[in-house]
Amino acid sequence: MAIAPLRSMQLKGLCVVVLCLLVWLAGIAQAAIEVQSFDDPHLSERYKGLSQKLRCPMCQNESIAASNSPISADMRERVANMLRDGASNKTIKQTMVQRFGDYVLYKPRLEARTWLLWGLPIGLVALGGVIVTVFVVRRRRHTEETLSDNERQRLEGLTSRHDSTDTHSRDEP
Repeated sequence: MAIAPLRSMQLKGLCVVVLCLLVWLAGIAQAAIEVQSFDDPHLSERYKGLSQKLRCPMCQNESIAASNSPISADMRERVANMLRDGASNKTIKQTMVQRFGDYVLYKPRLEARTWLLWGLPIGLVALGGVIVTVFVVRRRRHTEETLSDNERQRLEGLTSRHDSTDTHSRDEP
């Protein structure tokens, strides 16, 4: 008689597992990113390239190809429509920048307002090279310095005192 409640519990547990699996699969199906279809394979390649180079304004460092946000879906749709209309990659990027700002570009354009962004790494490497060079030159000069007469006499006094204690300790045993 104890077997019937055990089977009932196992059946309930199995139902819960199956229900969780179905909910999980439904979530995955909803999360699937729509695929744009093109008649021309060249347009398809351009679409893939552009969608990888444009960043989702809502997500943190995620391309519109990988993002699941509604803004990315809108951007992907706009890119596909502009490609079908014959727009160039440059025009599409400019349109996206006008609409969403410079943040959508993974590689910011070289302009007057972005020169610091592009030049700072080069400037820091150059500054580091100058600092290392200055330290090396100073160190070489410091090691090449000769002793003054006063320092030389003091050194001779210390070494002669050391030599005399050395000879006394050798004679004692």
